[in-house]
Amino acid sequence: MNRRSWFKSMGAATVASMGGVFSSRDVQAVENSVRRASEPSKLAITDLRIVRMGATWRKYVIRIDTNQGVSGYGEIRDGASPTYALMLKSRILGENPCNMDKIFRKIKQFGGHARQAGGVVAIEMACWDLAGKAWGIPCWQMLGGKFRDKIRMYADTPSSDDPVEMGNRLKKRTEAGFTFLKMDIGIGMLRGVEGALSSPAGMTETSQVMHPFTGIRITDKGLKVFQDYAATVRDIVGWETPIALDHFGHFPLEDCIKIAQALDPYNFAWYEDMI
Repeated sequence: MNRRSWFKSMGAATVASMGGVFSSRDVQAVENSVRRASEPSKLAITDLRIVRMGATWRKYVIRIDTNQGVSGYGEIRDGASPTYALMLKSRILGENPCNMDKIFRKIKQFGGHARQAGGVVAIEMACWDLAGKAWGIPCWQMLGGKFRDKIRMYADTPSSDDPVEMGNRLKKRTEAGFTFLKMDIGIGMLRGVEGALSSPAGMTETSQVMHPFTGIRITDKGLKVFQDYAATVRDIVGWETPIALDHFGHFPLEDCIKIAQALDPYNFAWYEDMI
């Protein structure tokens, strides 16, 4: 008799000896509460499936299935190819998803810059999801426990080249109760503005050239466009609400410094994606 069967027999004997104390309904309630969906030490990955979510940004969600009917879900970041996850399927089949560190060390070499990491992070996310379900605890508990019961959230907001429209969109966010905002000020609003950018022909369109090597530079006129935009938004939203900025990655570091200095008077919270 092994350890597991001994415990089962002892449990059955205990329940039988207490038949006069517990009704059959009580015993059934106890049996129904036992988790039978997963035996973590014997959990094994059997499949990886992908589904496309939405119609614009090509967002893909993966589902990792196991031999015990438990599934975990992860997200390939926006705009990334599903191939980044599918090519890793053969490398995780048969693995126990509870061994997250082992799996991550095995597949991280196939990640890369920006969206090229989409497959690796989606699989890691799904494995954490699976482990939490297998053990019956939230992910944060496996990562050392929580530090707080709530956090402040900032509201990102759809972009507009019209600063008045952008300001009004942000204002609606504050009216909805958000106390921290974020918007985009980037290369998009300078396309078509004569003299705002200096760049090789065609480089402002989508390409596979990594951002530091695009050769795109902002001019003083481009900086003035950013400043006027920021001033209008601040006039509408006010100065009390923190606003963060994003979408500077197309510019070299030298120009990011210029942009930050030009926008400093408008007291923005941070400048994202500058390095």
